[in-house]
Amino acid sequence: MSSAYLDIQSIGIVGGGAMGRGIAQIAILSGHFVYLYDNNAEAVAAADAALRTTLATLVEKGKLDAKASEVALGRLKLCNDLADLRGCELIIEAIIERLDVKQALFGQLEKIVAGDCILASNTSSLSITAIAAACAQPERVVGFHFFNPVPLMKVVEVIDGLRSDSAAGDALMALTRKMGHTPVRARDMPGFIVNHAGRAMNTEGLRIAQEGVATFAEIDAIMRDQAGFRMGPFELMDLTGLDVSQPVMESIYHQFYEEARYRPSPIAAVRLAGGLLGRKSGEGFYLYRDGKKVEPELPMVASTNEGMPSIPVWVSPAHPQGSAALKTLLQRLGVTPQPDASPSKDALILVTPFGSDASSTAAEQGLDPKRVVAVDTLMDLEKASRRTLMSTPATDIAMLAAARAIFGADGVAVSMIRDSCGFVAQRMVAAIVNTACDIAQQQIASTSDIDSAVRFGLGYPHGPLTLGDKVGAAHLLEVLRNMLQGSGDPRYRPSSWLVRRVQTNLSLTIAGNY
Repeated sequence: MSSAYLDIQSIGIVGGGAMGRGIAQIAILSGHFVYLYDNNAEAVAAADAALRTTLATLVEKGKLDAKASEVALGRLKLCNDLADLRGCELIIEAIIERLDVKQALFGQLEKIVAGDCILASNTSSLSITAIAAACAQPERVVGFHFFNPVPLMKVVEVIDGLRSDSAAGDALMALTRKMGHTPVRARDMPGFIVNHAGRAMNTEGLRIAQEGVATFAEIDAIMRDQAGFRMGPFELMDLTGLDVSQPVMESIYHQFYEEARYRPSPIAAVRLAGGLLGRKSGEGFYLYRDGKKVEPELPMVASTNEGMPSIPVWVSPAHPQGSAALKTLLQRLGVTPQPDASPSKDALILVTPFGSDASSTAAEQGLDPKRVVAVDTLMDLEKASRRTLMSTPATDIAMLAAARAIFGADGVAVSMIRDSCGFVAQRMVAAIVNTACDIAQQQIASTSDIDSAVRFGLGYPHGPLTLGDKVGAAHLLEVLRNMLQGSGDPRYRPSSWLVRRVQTNLSLTIAGNY
């Protein structure tokens, strides 16, 4: 592959839908000539009209100079025949997600374009190696995965198939930067980086709901207010649409030969079958009216008017890290825990497990399950705007009410969930970090590209590996090991990447000697 293509100027785009239009927009605005083709002539005309409207809107809002808009549109060439793309240095296909259709298209293009023209697929789920297998020159086929909406989603995955020439990927990395986006490089594996890493939040959220631990809204609220995410899993799936996210979940699960970490849930399958797709259908995990989510009432949210109970409180010292954080918070809330080695007979018993449930924690420590309430202390208790409490099935209602009043005394929201290994935030953050660690272990992408791809592609507050360091890799390993033991589910197997970095005291973002 010629190094001249590090400076690609003319780009052919096949597909006039949302993705094709978005790619065309950032390409013409960055000084590239775009030849836009669709086998449906109406789609080409609609794409042209949409692009002109978008650029006009940017001009009206003062985000684009009128002359720059005019010049950019002058670089857009509408094509009625695939042969019109013959002079392009790069072709990007953004068509239907069917392997046979993409293979057929690339077969046609090989007969039209020059021998050193790069053929790039915007596929989100199909193997680049498989697409290239039908080509006479598979070395020039590369993945070039943009995210919707393209102008706003600033990350692009460049995927090397088994036969891809690395120079072709290098050319696309350089082109992405010129278009103002951030490129990340990945090996050809199911889901690449973003769709692979994104399975953790969605599938774990569904699993928590399936176990009846908390409602959709409660899970989302905990992930937003306690874990610091912009959206929870059910808000995210409603935004994407179950008709998009559920097939991806199933595809990645099967492509990894039923790997337990990616197991989908029947909850989503049933809702997809019933047409509850999310925002686009007016109903998903939430109801929508006039395009806006109808906010459901969250159960058991603390109120400052409940008053501080006079009940004695005892904090188990069995988990030093958690108990220390909890005692600090209680002191600030005006509660002085009993200093005794064991609780008095009428005390509220607070435990702070990492990855274990309240019932097993009570049993292991010989505590009265009727008085036990577990508190999630993995995330920063002082910074979070929500606290999560968990009871055993036997916990007395009066003890629950006392705990709720204590932890909501300063006006911070309190979520009460059913007994579960790993609460909600613990198990979801652990799953997100563990999946990213496994992507790094498989050398699908570099640690920096994993973090960048997920942060920009999914809108997480931190890249997952950086998040793991921030929360504490050793704590997350403890969560995973206890969840694996408590549930027996292999989905919670800790990644070797995580285990070895805890053992050697290395950051999760450091590859080390391999």
